[in-house]
Amino acid sequence: MGSALSAPDSAIAQIAGSADSIKVGVLHSLSGTMAISETTLKDTVLFLIDEQNKKGGILGKKLEAVVVDPASNWPLFAEKARELITKDKVAVVFGCWTSVSRKSVLPVFKELNSILFYPVQYEGEESERNVFYTGAAPNQQAIPAVDYLMKHEKVKRWVLAGTDYVYPRTTNRILEAYLKSKGVAPEDVMINYTPFGHSNWQTIVADIKKFGSVGKKTAVVSTINGDANVPFYKELGNQGIRATDIPVVAFSVGEGELAGIDTRPLLGHLAAWNYFQSIKDPANEKFITAWQAYSKSAKRVTNDPMEATYIGFKMWVKAVEQVNSTEPDKVIDALPGIETPNLTGGIAKMLPNHHITKPVFIGEVKINGQFDVVWNAPGLVDGDAWSNELEGSRDLIGDWVGKKCGNYNTRTDKCGGNP
Repeated sequence: MGSALSAPDSAIAQIAGSADSIKVGVLHSLSGTMAISETTLKDTVLFLIDEQNKKGGILGKKLEAVVVDPASNWPLFAEKARELITKDKVAVVFGCWTSVSRKSVLPVFKELNSILFYPVQYEGEESERNVFYTGAAPNQQAIPAVDYLMKHEKVKRWVLAGTDYVYPRTTNRILEAYLKSKGVAPEDVMINYTPFGHSNWQTIVADIKKFGSVGKKTAVVSTINGDANVPFYKELGNQGIRATDIPVVAFSVGEGELAGIDTRPLLGHLAAWNYFQSIKDPANEKFITAWQAYSKSAKRVTNDPMEATYIGFKMWVKAVEQVNSTEPDKVIDALPGIETPNLTGGIAKMLPNHHITKPVFIGEVKINGQFDVVWNAPGLVDGDAWSNELEGSRDLIGDWVGKKCGNYNTRTDKCGGNP
């Protein structure tokens, strides 16, 4: 994904240290296996800050970005988060991609009572007071994608392929339970995990091909993250697996990951997201134009986590202006109920569980690395913090407004999850 944007970075450096600035932390991997995805989100926050400063900043002060590189190193995320909050005195942090990085920083945000906006689809099973989740929960991406494959592609056999960490493992537990509830037999589900940065896909793809050769329509549901996606799709092409034979629906492959790679092996494969660059909407067209002007490149793409970053940023600005303060407790209390337009014609609303309302789209990969939308949900979907598919979760809700609790058990009327 993109490279660092030196001009805006240096412009931000010039206002550093000013007492009249509000500091904004940017906690994204700029090196290591996740840089392919996260670098653009760093650039997105710088872009949004630049745009806001052109409007006069917030509360009469300029915004100042403090950018750190946790380098795809999960413990380093916690270290850098602590530094941002205690040393740099940031008012808010936009950051993390993988769930393992988010889990790593959670104790820091709770202990120091700061605010994290997390902009990537994830496994759910969490609702924290100090975190605002602007990416999709499973009911806004994974479940609709499986429903689509069942109904429209008549899929009967399922390969759940993921990178070996908490997001794919939990998402696949949810999907496995969901498939079982829909009458799918255990022998029709194959689950596979690979490490971050995995590059040798020959054996696994051969296994997928064999699994799909028994006469039942087979699909791959992919929670493979980061740069491992490039050799995975290449190997599908090498072994002659076309989207018409075994379609892959990905939850972590968007326009950014496709930029600059040979998309031929991916043609016709699918991705489930809540935003695509190709969606025609005046707000989206305005955003794309401004983004490409800022980055001085007409080739610079947009993607779903960028839109989620945009939504989170706009919500934070609204909350700060509403309470006339960047004080975390005031901003945290103000955020639920805040609404802002998304980039595809709908309204994103922050819910009491700190998740948002989202549209759902399934897109098919085109030769130019963009997506044709082949399906969308009939309206906006509220993000569920806790999955109905998992035994310990179906009685839980996150409610930071009425119950002041992230895991309130509706059956026992107690905060703290399961008795």
